[in-house]
Amino acid sequence: MGGAVVDEGPTGVKAPDGGWGWAVLFGCFVITGFSYAFPKAVSVFFKELMREFGIGYSDTAWISSILLAMLYGTGPLCSVCVNRFGCRPVMLVGGLFASLGMVAASFCRSIIQVYLTTGVITGLGLALNFQPSLIMLNRYFSKRRPMANGLAAAGSPVFLCALSPLGQLLQDRYGWRGGFLILGGLLLNCCVCGALMRPLVAVAQPGSGPPRPSRRLLDLSVFRDRGFVLYAVAASVMVLGLFIPPVFVVSYAKDLGVPDTKAAFLLTVLGFIDIFARPAAGFVAGLGKVRPYSVYLFSFSMFFNGFADLAGSTAGDYGGLVVFCIFFGISYGMVGALQFEVLMAIVGTHKFSSAIGLVLLMEAVAVLIGPPSGGKLLDATHVYKYVFILAGAEVLTSSLILLLGNFFCIRKKPKEPQPEVAAAEEEKLHKPPADSGVDLREVEHFLKAEPEKNGEVIHTPETSV
Repeated sequence: MGGAVVDEGPTGVKAPDGGWGWAVLFGCFVITGFSYAFPKAVSVFFKELMREFGIGYSDTAWISSILLAMLYGTGPLCSVCVNRFGCRPVMLVGGLFASLGMVAASFCRSIIQVYLTTGVITGLGLALNFQPSLIMLNRYFSKRRPMANGLAAAGSPVFLCALSPLGQLLQDRYGWRGGFLILGGLLLNCCVCGALMRPLVAVAQPGSGPPRPSRRLLDLSVFRDRGFVLYAVAASVMVLGLFIPPVFVVSYAKDLGVPDTKAAFLLTVLGFIDIFARPAAGFVAGLGKVRPYSVYLFSFSMFFNGFADLAGSTAGDYGGLVVFCIFFGISYGMVGALQFEVLMAIVGTHKFSSAIGLVLLMEAVAVLIGPPSGGKLLDATHVYKYVFILAGAEVLTSSLILLLGNFFCIRKKPKEPQPEVAAAEEEKLHKPPADSGVDLREVEHFLKAEPEKNGEVIHTPETSV
């Protein structure tokens, strides 16, 4: 699978760690917010859709499921598109797709048409924005990359807190069709964010070497890296249980006799804590003494999240669930801020576009299995405690896979030189020493003065190799 690479992130170009990178960070913040919050925010329209098409809740829930499946499952396709056409063009097309899907959905006459428009087309558009934005963020930030990842990840809870009330307001005033139409126009801002993703260009210097060979459109060589394989397996197991508690915590509270408004407030508490936990985790991961151990910090965040799930299963009243949401929000924010930072650290810049696509594809399977498996367990037992125990056990298992695998199976790789350091070393090799103590004109005169006899050069110790 060969092909030209248009926007590859050239070697020898130092990450700005600022400057236009802050505009790229803002665009990534917005894209992350739309990508993760939109599948949850459209749920406010479900009752109207049920009334319009005469369907059940499980039928409307497929809209969010298809959106998430497209966001995760099209990872390899996004990798191929980015490696072939570059980040900015892919994001511009993705923004158009995301908007077109919602606008078309406002004219749908059946739920199947809504699946195809909102689920498939809008989901594909969001996927074509999400992955390239992370790739560009990785290219613009190096020293400040953990903090940048944390700030970008904060877009998810911020947009969730904004889009859900906005969707309810639009539905009350314009109906679900008008709400979908306006949200489609709002998604055109993804094109604006895509325009911010200006590629880094290496300055061509005279005498530079031949151009690099084109990179594969989907680099499967990442599977040779044991660190990547361990990360992919651990992340897939983690996703099995990571999204279960936010789905069931409100119903858990209602089952304990908590009023609907107070039960819904639990998600607000979780989201508010998450907003601050993600940048804080990114800042901590960027500290000089912590960054070399970011994999272990990520493993700790997963362990913390799984332990919070197990503790939440013992909650017997509303106060206990509030405490659970606080600690779950902290751990959930840590996981969200560190997951892609750790992947970048494992595979490096040039393989990240392929690596993230493959990881998201593996996680897509887990996303489709995780929450439904919790629902099956709830239907069989009618006890929410077992659902939270299941989620906690899955996340704890993922933390142990990453921790023990990294500790026992992965040898420490030799530190690769930074691009700017490598360029400086190469320049030193090609630069003649300034203090050699030998006159070049004398050397030239000496070589020309060597006698030749019968076509044979007389070799002296000075000219012999």
